[in-house]
Amino acid sequence: MSTSKPHIAQDLLSRAHSPDTAEQLFTERIKQKPLYLRPTSPTPADKRSRRRLQRLRKKEYFYRKQRPQPLSARQKRVSGLYDISKEECKYEVFKGLHGMWVQYMQEVLGIEKSTNATNNGRPLTISGPAHGSKLVSADYHGAEVEVVRSRCAGRVGVKGIVIRDTKFTFVIVTEKDVVKTIPKEHTVFRFTIPSTPVQQSTDDTTSKERLEGEKPKDFVFELHGSQFENRPVDRANKKFKWRNIDYV
Repeated sequence: MSTSKPHIAQDLLSRAHSPDTAEQLFTERIKQKPLYLRPTSPTPADKRSRRRLQRLRKKEYFYRKQRPQPLSARQKRVSGLYDISKEECKYEVFKGLHGMWVQYMQEVLGIEKSTNATNNGRPLTISGPAHGSKLVSADYHGAEVEVVRSRCAGRVGVKGIVIRDTKFTFVIVTEKDVVKTIPKEHTVFRFTIPSTPVQQSTDDTTSKERLEGEKPKDFVFELHGSQFENRPVDRANKKFKWRNIDYV
């Protein structure tokens, strides 16, 4: 009578443990261990879950490679991006911004490049066809404007530095540190740009001006708010067109 050959796992366990311990480990770990089997062909439910997992992986990869989306208008309002602390809005604080804006406008209009040597002693001439498109597409954050005409008589004479340029309003801070919102509609604003570069000191004036005692005149512009109702972002690529102006 032939005896059955012992299991290889039982033979290995008997070499490392006592007979009772080897028999117990073989029974619990080998003979009674459940074996989980999966069908070779997945069911329709498994196929559906697999396709869904692939879609989620593709979507996650796409979002990981995509640039972050800009904040919506509601998210900007909730985060307080548009809130201006009136306690921090001081006229002296924004005077530095106004100086930077003057330099920016002089560069846009070409005042810095026009010197007496290159201009043959003639003053720089600014005209609508030549400089109108530059003035229309310029940024007016930091400009010192004055209301010279408005349907609301109480706004006439208000003067301050622009701290926010929206589509329909100018938010300015006055010399008395008062923040005011001026609508652009039916309002004419006036601003001034020096005719000499800011970096140029008074000692650099020509001898002719010293003898005559004449001071170069500044450039004074009037901005009609009804024709200027657009955001600074949209204003940069806007084409300049001549229009009839209805005076208020």
